[in-house]
Amino acid sequence: MKIAVIGATGLVGSKMLLVLGKQEIKIDELIVAASERSVGREIIIQGKKHQLISVEDAIEACPDIAIFSAGASASKQYAPLFAAKGTYVIDNSSAWRMVPEIPLVVPEINADTITKDTHIIANPNCSTIQMVMALAPIHKAYGIKRLVVSTYQSVTGSGLKGVVQLNREEDARHGVYMNMPGAGVGACPGAGAGAGTFIGGIGQLPPAYPHQIYYNVIPQAGDFVDNGYTTEEEKLVNETRKILRDDHIAITATATRVPVTGGHSEAVNVETERPFEVDDVRKLLEAMPGVVVEDDPAKCDYPMPLYAHDRDEVFVGRIRRDFSIDNGLNLWVVSDNLHKGAATNAVQIAQYVIEHIL
Repeated sequence: MKIAVIGATGLVGSKMLLVLGKQEIKIDELIVAASERSVGREIIIQGKKHQLISVEDAIEACPDIAIFSAGASASKQYAPLFAAKGTYVIDNSSAWRMVPEIPLVVPEINADTITKDTHIIANPNCSTIQMVMALAPIHKAYGIKRLVVSTYQSVTGSGLKGVVQLNREEDARHGVYMNMPGAGVGACPGAGAGAGTFIGGIGQLPPAYPHQIYYNVIPQAGDFVDNGYTTEEEKLVNETRKILRDDHIAITATATRVPVTGGHSEAVNVETERPFEVDDVRKLLEAMPGVVVEDDPAKCDYPMPLYAHDRDEVFVGRIRRDFSIDNGLNLWVVSDNLHKGAATNAVQIAQYVIEHIL
């Protein structure tokens, strides 16, 4: 069994290596690949040295499975080349998610969409994964008519530069910022005017956000598109429908970035097609593999990213009826976006491929 991790030095790639080490997967050869600037470097994985190779060399090694976390452009370029060699590619980027013939997989929900002929498999967006884990049993039992979603997304969802920006702003606190008109970054030119733009970076690493994130909430995750929504919000809409196999679900979303690192949180308002009892919904969630219900208001027991950090489960709480509409339900959903939201889900797909396809 030869498994390659492409983009092994990034935040998600590093987590993939960590999760691979924790899972019961017998790997005869682990191939780690990264960008050209990292080729030749050695990294330590479970006490063993591994030399980083180029993606081209990884293709020639003909791994059984290649887990990608190298960005959409790299995935579009290299995933078909791996697939042509017979490798099963599990891609964490947005490159293939909405391609009709490419399965978009959360193993607990729709692993059956993977066949022997699907050599490229898409890993959903982190926010989508945790939400559909909570919604799948509800949709199966009652049908979902409409969703209203608000996300509170960790800076780790922006990769290393998001974490660096938060840490540096937090460390600086006072006096290391200066107002620089027109010094905004990202997709909103001029957004930094008067916003306290941070000076500095790791080498040439730019800030991740058009505003300070420390002590702030930014009502933008992803880039804006022509309809006024962001790419993160559109992913929640389109990917949820594809995974739940229902294009008729009405979905609207607002995605925000918050100054935390433990994971993503979501307030999910659900309108079901058929009536339900809240206790029955709670039982369905408790029976869902990979979901942990934390819901005891008397003890202030509810999910929080602080305690979801470095865990593989999806945590659901604040389960309550929405009395403003018929068949309305509110949920609070939290998960570590680098684990179940990315690395863990990808490794679980790999496990399925090994057990059912190879």
